[in-house]
Amino acid sequence: MDINNFIKELEEEFEEVEANSLKPETSFRDLPEWSSMHALIVIALVDIQYDVLLTGNDLRSCETISDLFTLIKKKR
Repeated sequence: MDINNFIKELEEEFEEVEANSLKPETSFRDLPEWSSMHALIVIALVDIQYDVLLTGNDLRSCETISDLFTLIKKKR
């Protein structure tokens, strides 16, 4: 599990996000494209790709993509 691959997967899921624009320190909730629908997409992506079930509270506890990645690794 590599953060760069995780970021690429996120960029592929969000059509509005340009390739290579996300970084580990990006605050994903501050992205103009971010919505509750995107939160559900992230939860589904993580469940399918990493077999980790995230909750809304899990997402709210994370500020950056790196925080989210660290949480996923802990829950694996």
